[in-house]
Amino acid sequence: MNVLVEPHHDGGLFGRPLFEDPSARALSRVGVVDVGSNSVRFVVFDGAARSPAYFYNEKIMCALGAGMSGTGRLNPEGRVRALAALHRFNRLAQGMGLSDLTVVATAAVRDASDGPAFCADVERETGLYVRVIDGREEARLSAQGVLLGWPGSYGLVCDIGGSSMELAEISGGIVGRRETSDLGPLKLQTVKGGKKGRAAHIKATMERLKDAMGAQRDRLFLVGGSWRAICKVDMHRRGYPLQVLHEYRMTPKAVRQTAKFIAKHPDPEQLRNACGISAARMALAPLAAEVLVRLIKTFKPKDIAISSYGIREGMLYEQMPQKLRDRDPLIEACYFAESKDARMPGFGKRLYEFLEPLFKSAPFERKRLIKAACLLHDVSWRAHPDYRAEVCFDNATRANLGGLKHSERIFLGLALLHRYTNQREGTHFEYLYDLVDDKTLTDAEVLGKAMRFGAMMWTDKDANLGEFRWYPKKKKLELRLSKDAMPLFGEVAEARLNSLAASLRADVTVKQRKR
Repeated sequence: MNVLVEPHHDGGLFGRPLFEDPSARALSRVGVVDVGSNSVRFVVFDGAARSPAYFYNEKIMCALGAGMSGTGRLNPEGRVRALAALHRFNRLAQGMGLSDLTVVATAAVRDASDGPAFCADVERETGLYVRVIDGREEARLSAQGVLLGWPGSYGLVCDIGGSSMELAEISGGIVGRRETSDLGPLKLQTVKGGKKGRAAHIKATMERLKDAMGAQRDRLFLVGGSWRAICKVDMHRRGYPLQVLHEYRMTPKAVRQTAKFIAKHPDPEQLRNACGISAARMALAPLAAEVLVRLIKTFKPKDIAISSYGIREGMLYEQMPQKLRDRDPLIEACYFAESKDARMPGFGKRLYEFLEPLFKSAPFERKRLIKAACLLHDVSWRAHPDYRAEVCFDNATRANLGGLKHSERIFLGLALLHRYTNQREGTHFEYLYDLVDDKTLTDAEVLGKAMRFGAMMWTDKDANLGEFRWYPKKKKLELRLSKDAMPLFGEVAEARLNSLAASLRADVTVKQRKR
């Protein structure tokens, strides 16, 4: 993942947050509705932080596209359900004070002969204007959703819906070539010739897409409910411990194994219950798996990542000013959380500057996580002291944050856990520690203990009372305190400093600065 970070003028590594900027505050409450072939979903994004916060999120499975291949018309029952859902969503939006609701419709409505009549009914009965988008525009918006979570990413975005599948290439934050196809699982249900006929149709369509898109050997980003269902089954099959879909990785071999696992499972109902998949979605998973196997065989991506962000997040991204788009979603979200929940907003930046000498040789990717931890170090202070460490870990590992690999979630969670406790053994989360190596465990412990000590030594966010000097080859840690800071270095602070030194396997000395 490449994250674009623009230069700033405050001297900090990540600069002044933008969530209070007027152009960002205009996005403080954004409502979108996605009328798809399978479902109609209403999402309200709250807060101007770079990572989307879901103020409200509701989905109704309407199956508008079911049976369309034979009739050319929207599913009558689905049409009634969709109209009722839009009535409900419109009333909810009014109750939330939303001034405008963006509604887009995709493959089912654009392909159905009665699609225009359905849109007219919606506008007449609810006042909502439905924007019907073509496949290339759908691909663009889905790709923008991926960019919301991975700024500066490159690769191939594949968004599968009920009636279509879209491809878009992204590079350096720009959406390039785009193509659409009829490889949605609802459409595949009506392909003649059984499994062989379906396989031939999928192969021929995929070859056409390859000719149009060219070589795509970078990362493959998977967007859409059917891909997420396959991902859940893959997690179940592997016994994967962290049940977070966003940024979950699969190998081509794992995809093939999971496709076989789905096709040959003796009890699909038991499987869907074990994986938490709806019956409607599970019914389409075997067909989607056939498409995914052929997609990977055709394009040969170097790796595969699941994106929880798609067309709805792409509509939010569409409304962002460029300077907000270019920001790191993790850091902006952490700034936002600090401003909202910390006891001393602004102290996280000072804490990072104090601890930075301990991590001078760390790569940029690690320093980014250290900055995030410092911004979040105090946001869970309201939790009960007996559970605060575990609350911090749980929040960090499962939060809806963009720009975080699973291993990075564990690092961040462990650092915040050690902010409140010296021991990580005996928690409910030990089964997750195997997702990172021993060095990452140690680094997270050092960071957490450093934050635990640093939080005791500052009386306000602008204080400059001391500094660390770290000599890693000599294993010597030196703390230099000003005269004003010496009274803060009590016995509890000394114990925390010694605990930090023990994790560093270092000798520690404390000196008073002359100035």
